[in-house]
Amino acid sequence: MAELRARLASAEAANEAKSRFLANVSHEIRSPLNAIYGYAQLVERGADVDPLAAARVIRRSAEHLTNLVEGLLDIASVEQGVVRIDNSVVRLNALVEQVAEMFAPLASSKGLAFDCEIPPRLPEFVRLDERRVRQALINLVSNAVKFTQRGKVRLVLRWSGQIATIEVHDTGPGIATERQERIFAPYERADAASDADKAGAGLGLAITRAIASMLGGDLRLDSTLGQGSCFTLQLMAPQVSGMVDRAAKSARPSGYTGVRRSVLLVDDDADHLCVLRTTLAEVGFDVMQACDGATAIELAAVQRFDAVVCDVSMPGMSGWEVTERLRARFGRDLLILMLSANAFERHGLTGQQASHDAFVLKPVELDALIDTLGRHLRLEWVMPRASRREATNGSGIGISEAARDHAARIRSFQQIGHVRAIEDEIKALATSDPAAAPMAARLFDCLDRFDLAGIGRILEDLPDEWR
Repeated sequence: MAELRARLASAEAANEAKSRFLANVSHEIRSPLNAIYGYAQLVERGADVDPLAAARVIRRSAEHLTNLVEGLLDIASVEQGVVRIDNSVVRLNALVEQVAEMFAPLASSKGLAFDCEIPPRLPEFVRLDERRVRQALINLVSNAVKFTQRGKVRLVLRWSGQIATIEVHDTGPGIATERQERIFAPYERADAASDADKAGAGLGLAITRAIASMLGGDLRLDSTLGQGSCFTLQLMAPQVSGMVDRAAKSARPSGYTGVRRSVLLVDDDADHLCVLRTTLAEVGFDVMQACDGATAIELAAVQRFDAVVCDVSMPGMSGWEVTERLRARFGRDLLILMLSANAFERHGLTGQQASHDAFVLKPVELDALIDTLGRHLRLEWVMPRASRREATNGSGIGISEAARDHAARIRSFQQIGHVRAIEDEIKALATSDPAAAPMAARLFDCLDRFDLAGIGRILEDLPDEWR
């Protein structure tokens, strides 16, 4: 009977925690949706709204929703035993330094010291899932800064025996022993009495432990109530030898050599079709579009295409059905590229041979789409050449040390994709020096289109006096 009562109490506590979690997530979803919906209505009825300001709010809100959904999917993936690992070759010290640069200003604004300790002897390159490790570090460092009111935060990196150990120390309130395991549960949050707990959906630590589990690593907590905490993340990070630095982003091509290639876009979302059509037309493709599978098959019957870019989820005939018919008719002469928001679909229908050549996950990174098409079609790209005058906006005027610092920080944040920090630094750049205003305008133009690669290209083309 005592065991039954204990199980009942545990189940009731779990349900209460899940209800709180769902309420928090609902709030996190509704807030950005309200901003998107509100600005869309204002623009639609012709209200006196700055379109660029509206676009920035909508983009930031969409980014917040995307991050929230990705976090929920990460937890669901581990719980279901299905994980997606994208190992890549990265500079571990640069990754840790970039996260430190992201949060050092926030710590300083709270009067906290912030130390990043990286040993001088590290392998230049290691192999790991860069996106997930960055997400885990951001979650841990963000919590450390948020919950610490005085003292310091330390980010410490060590590497030995092909294992990376990253510690995040803080002098915050600490966590009681009885709560140290519960805070990692997906439906639990920190002490509700804390003011810092009022923000966020409470997913950070659950996601971070999920990431550690995905990557075969470990996340530990050592904490003393009233003295602070230390989270230790250990991950396999095998050294990679014989690599050259490929971190520099290449410019988006202006076209390609040889005969003009034709692409058929298939998607039931008219807005998405417009974005893809504009992007591919800009680099020289002849583009046709179809809003459903039947129309796509009819167009392919009367016109030859070099490639088909097809969404998976469409009403009526699914993308897989469309590509099966196209593959049966045209064989391997037709490149088939699939788009889907569901990464589990990348290998096609279960139990069937994949009928596609490549898969791109939504939200679509446009440069990645162009690169995929170019690689499979074996295109030789024509790259633009930016003149020195174009890079300086024709001003030829030197800029202040403060403006150079902001440009350097924009470059760091662009490399890790931290959009909010990029926006703040561009604003600071524009106000720090009148000579930097034209460059800031170009950077804002790229940011409004969520073109992070474009920001990278602008920064790469900066003259020596900007560096």
